[in-house]
Amino acid sequence: ATGCTVNRLCKSDRKNYFYPDLPKAYQISQFDVPICENGEVFFYVDGEKRSCRLERIHFEEDAGKLLHEGNSTVVDFNRCGVPLIEMVTRPDLRSSAEAKEFLEMIKTTLSYLGICDCKMEEGSIRCDINVSIRPEGSTELGTRVEMKNVNTFSGAVRAIDYEIARQIEVVENGGTIYQETRRWDDIKGCNTVLRSKEDAQDYRYFPDPDLIAVEIDDAWMAQIESEIPE
Repeated sequence: ATGCTVNRLCKSDRKNYFYPDLPKAYQISQFDVPICENGEVFFYVDGEKRSCRLERIHFEEDAGKLLHEGNSTVVDFNRCGVPLIEMVTRPDLRSSAEAKEFLEMIKTTLSYLGICDCKMEEGSIRCDINVSIRPEGSTELGTRVEMKNVNTFSGAVRAIDYEIARQIEVVENGGTIYQETRRWDDIKGCNTVLRSKEDAQDYRYFPDPDLIAVEIDDAWMAQIESEIPE
């Protein structure tokens, strides 16, 4: 449905990290061979057709949920271990307006395919946001900052606009943008630092020794393609 290349080999990897919401200290995910690669999603902004490339779609098990109140944090493990799919975009979105229309198109597509009820308030669909800025005329993107705890599409717009303004202010005042993960607080309309952002090597990925790989045959692929609606 998103024009991806579907890999015929489907294998599981372990993503290792220590955090309170992950009790066994590793997460079943996919590293070098995701389900899908190199797709593209089309959408419209003010009547103009735009697109955003998808780098990959992979499966992953969900972690727990951290709930912050004042100076205290509690952990909800109810969704821990539940399977999900994660879609990773290329840095093609240029504004919060584009991001919102992209999210709406993803929601429409998933609903139309009948694979997700897309109830964001229940956590059926969520988004993490990565924001980076660059000087006008430059082709090199700056350091990206990830934001979590975005619970609505309108909240995503507010979070993006806030983070763009924050990064511009830091740079114009001679500061440095650090690669980190920040938590968006929609009530306060600001974000705070959660942790420094890890790179892939920090997760020490390796194939999961308990889960066998699955090979997808041509006949099943053809059947799925024939069942996709218009």
